[in-house]
Amino acid sequence: MFLPQVGEYATKENIIYIAKEAEKKGIDSLWVLDRLLWPMHPQTPYGGNPDGILPVEFQNVFDPLTVLTYVAGVTKRILLGTSIIDMLFESPVLLAKRIATLDILSDGRTIAGLGIGWSKDEYEVSGVPYKDKGTRADEFLQALKKIWTDEIVEFKGQYYNIPASKIGPKPLQKPHPSILLGGFSPKTFSRIVNYANGWIGIAGFGPLEQLEHVINDLKENARKHDKDPSKIDIYIGSYPNVLESPVASNETRSPMTGTIEQIGNDIEQIKAMGTNHVFFGYMSPSIRKDMKKIVQVTKQFARFAK
Repeated sequence: MFLPQVGEYATKENIIYIAKEAEKKGIDSLWVLDRLLWPMHPQTPYGGNPDGILPVEFQNVFDPLTVLTYVAGVTKRILLGTSIIDMLFESPVLLAKRIATLDILSDGRTIAGLGIGWSKDEYEVSGVPYKDKGTRADEFLQALKKIWTDEIVEFKGQYYNIPASKIGPKPLQKPHPSILLGGFSPKTFSRIVNYANGWIGIAGFGPLEQLEHVINDLKENARKHDKDPSKIDIYIGSYPNVLESPVASNETRSPMTGTIEQIGNDIEQIKAMGTNHVFFGYMSPSIRKDMKKIVQVTKQFARFAK
């Protein structure tokens, strides 16, 4: 489940409560997202809303890795993941050191979910060109893995250069924490096959058949690169819209919308697609403001995913 790190309910007390209760209730993982800006006049529309505007909750976003490092100190078992950090807004050395530090302080519980972003405004404020994002990301991942694994790190590329150096700390997990990439394009899938361990997708913004088609495309891409598709981990995030009354059988029900049982049926379908892990965030005010209910609802969903 996502930690409460965005919007008006992002508080130290709520983060600690969710982290401790989720671990106590047997939830497998905690997640954070990354957002730099809520532009007043965005250059790039947000795809999650018909009006292209980011949800107002994203006007206040706690730093993702700082939150996970804080949570690592109050938990023992639960996994700690990012979904996602836009890697190109940082240097490979800085991001490698921050994630490795988290991995050590959490006793090896880190999952590194990364992406390349989509907002021109966030690229501008980061001082990074918007063009050539994909080739820059390929190089970033190569440098990141060398920093984590090589005793003496040296990298010479088109976008990043690291002089021969010793760079620590190294992550506790060997060879490194699991790297998951977000995105839907064939180039993203090739990047996953070549440089990462798995994919972070999203459910609820289209038919589940579309999600299954995307997963099958990713597996086919692995086969074309002579890689075992079963070695590609599939993680799916979702913001379920939980209703008290079921959507009638004669009405069209959107995926991940309905009662616990109806959404549970969707989760079972997602699991059958070969998904390894599913995690949830909550945007509806009736759930989002109630930390106890967030844990309870997530625990109810978990029985469909196990």
